[in-house]
Amino acid sequence: MQKDIEITLLPHQVEQTEVIKQKLAEGLKLPESRVKGYQILKRSIDARSRKVIFRLQVKVFIDEEALPQVYTVNYPNVSNARPVIIIGAGPAGLFAALQCIENGLKPIIIERGKDVKQRRRDLAAINKQGLVNTESNYCYGEGGAGTYSDGKLYTRSNKRGDINKVLQVFVNHGAEPDIAIDARPHIGTNKLPHIITAIKDTILNAGGEVMFDSRMTDILIEFGQVKGIEINFEEKLLADDIILATGHSARDVYELLNSKNILIEAKPFALGVRIEHPQEIIDSAQYHCDIRSEFLPPAYYSLVEQVGARGVFSFCMCPGGIIAPCSTGENEIVVNGWSPSKRNNPYANSGTVVQVTLNDVQGYDPLRMLNFQSEIEKAAFEAGGGNLVAPAQRMVDFVNNKLSLDLPKNSYLPGTKSSMLDNILPGFVSDSLRVALPLFGKKIRGYYTNEAILVGVESRTSSPVRIPRDKETYQHPQVKGLYPCAEGAGYAGGIVSAAIDGINCANAILTAS
Repeated sequence: MQKDIEITLLPHQVEQTEVIKQKLAEGLKLPESRVKGYQILKRSIDARSRKVIFRLQVKVFIDEEALPQVYTVNYPNVSNARPVIIIGAGPAGLFAALQCIENGLKPIIIERGKDVKQRRRDLAAINKQGLVNTESNYCYGEGGAGTYSDGKLYTRSNKRGDINKVLQVFVNHGAEPDIAIDARPHIGTNKLPHIITAIKDTILNAGGEVMFDSRMTDILIEFGQVKGIEINFEEKLLADDIILATGHSARDVYELLNSKNILIEAKPFALGVRIEHPQEIIDSAQYHCDIRSEFLPPAYYSLVEQVGARGVFSFCMCPGGIIAPCSTGENEIVVNGWSPSKRNNPYANSGTVVQVTLNDVQGYDPLRMLNFQSEIEKAAFEAGGGNLVAPAQRMVDFVNNKLSLDLPKNSYLPGTKSSMLDNILPGFVSDSLRVALPLFGKKIRGYYTNEAILVGVESRTSSPVRIPRDKETYQHPQVKGLYPCAEGAGYAGGIVSAAIDGINCANAILTAS
């Protein structure tokens, strides 16, 4: 017999098997001898009261042995199967490829960047020298933006597809099994590259193909039907189905579509800064303690405030993390954040952004939001003075419209320069942040402090362009066989939701066959 039950544990009890069995027996009002095993379904931290606890959803095996959880997928050899071109080797592209193989189709992944090993050299040049390789950086390359920006797997996309399948694929390729049960699963930048490489190997071993240093420079279309693509202005690759999974930073793809009169649309996005605190401030506030227990992970937060008609919210919060330079072009500053698996750096950072609506940027050009985004990033570069030095300001100084005389130590390796962020951000963004930050300080004790630094700019929260598609077929309304996918098309936000969208696009191709 099996029963599901919730139990609560103190942090130091979470890894104690005998304590868990005792709690399960007490909760079920059974002798402990009848509890033969258990399976943790979900695990979360509850820090709402002064005593922090873990909540566990558990499947209990009563009078029968626990059945091991095994998730296996049969990937047939598709070397000679019908080809599907997948543009982009991020989570959407990789999971679309795996699903194509399951469906008996041959995926051919085209990636403009390099593999994970070679990307490391380019990231070192970004961090240490401020040099941006426009084809290989934090956003472009094997695994996409998530590979070196930490692998947070939290998502609310429950209705879009099978979240558990995505998590289990990661586990099967080397991720810790805990990601399948934690309420806020996280892999870590130090571990994710090896997992991405293992996924690529699965694709290659099944007869799929992966091409690096291969940028799509044209889409071949005949009579409203895709026929293939051009690579690096030279080679042509033919197929009747193309999954466009290029991520939200491939601006040349939007420009290509627009030049070919393929319908794209301007899309709202969010803009702001990345805010970094000493991690101990966040730990103290969230766990109601002076020093965080060794049995608790570094604390996170999620904040939102409505300022007039605009939402102001935290985004991509990185406990124990690092602020990273994520520019994809020259003379622009874009910042993001990541954490290693242990989240053991002394700082906590989060994007803190303001909604930007279509009404904020006048006109009808489908690229107007993208151009607006680009202008802000260039202004940030100029304010920093070059070499990816980022403009920054202490939090209270920003709210009081005061230039910071100095800046706190921080994790942004290329360096920061004291600047008036008002000179970079649009007025409605600065004004909204100025109202929201003190209010956030009322929600988290110690948040509103001059020990916190605001680093500009956080501008790539989502795509400023949407590539439309049919809700049922996932195909572009004008071009048969073109499947706009995930973040770059405006239909996902994060690793798991992008992976799910890639799976859905691959299934749509099978359905259309």
